[in-house]
Amino acid sequence: MIAILQWTTLAVCALVAIARIPSALRGENRSIFGVFVLSTLAILLSIDVSYQSIDAWLGSENYTNLILRFVVYGTVLLAGYRIAKAFAAQRSIRLIAGPVGLAVLSVVGVATVVLFLLADTAGTVTGLRTLPARSPQNAALIESYAAAGRLYPSYVAACILPATFVAIRQRLPRTIRIGALLLTVAFTGMVIASSFFLFPSELGYLEAVINYTSVLCLALGLAFVWISSLMAKRALRP
Repeated sequence: MIAILQWTTLAVCALVAIARIPSALRGENRSIFGVFVLSTLAILLSIDVSYQSIDAWLGSENYTNLILRFVVYGTVLLAGYRIAKAFAAQRSIRLIAGPVGLAVLSVVGVATVVLFLLADTAGTVTGLRTLPARSPQNAALIESYAAAGRLYPSYVAACILPATFVAIRQRLPRTIRIGALLLTVAFTGMVIASSFFLFPSELGYLEAVINYTSVLCLALGLAFVWISSLMAKRALRP
């Protein structure tokens, strides 16, 4: 099931990115194109076969996971900012792109790098999930690194969630309301992700389901908002 969800999400993100190439070349909403490109890269880096290949080339120290974290940070920052602008959520824009949001990103980014370098991550393991517990201290470092990686996406999601939730019930075009609903599901999943450390180990598969469902809903939600903008432009043509 998780593999199907992974490849479906990858296909959706890649197809939408390809579909947006013409408008990006014209200089239209290049940031949204960037979101889909980054989302495609993030999914690619999280799939076992590509992760294993890339990390082996990087020395089998799981540097691929560190790269993935920062690709996710960039994706969430860009997506959150563009969505906040699309829904005219000024408070969300300030919280994401203002001094507080940039401070949160900086602190999380530094913590991510420091925790990764302090931990023993030798031996390629996708997602670091089955990395051998070489010591209780190392296991704690790996868990702290994973928690830091979930913190920034959860922060951005919490900032934008009120705007997308309100938009669902507003008098807006149906495609925008559908997009808002999908985005609300996506951001709710990201907020829930910050509590993954509370999940018992036997429910670990739910983390992957929530993560990939969030990315899939984010991509589809943005696609519906984009479709709505195309429809509005066509309606304005003589």
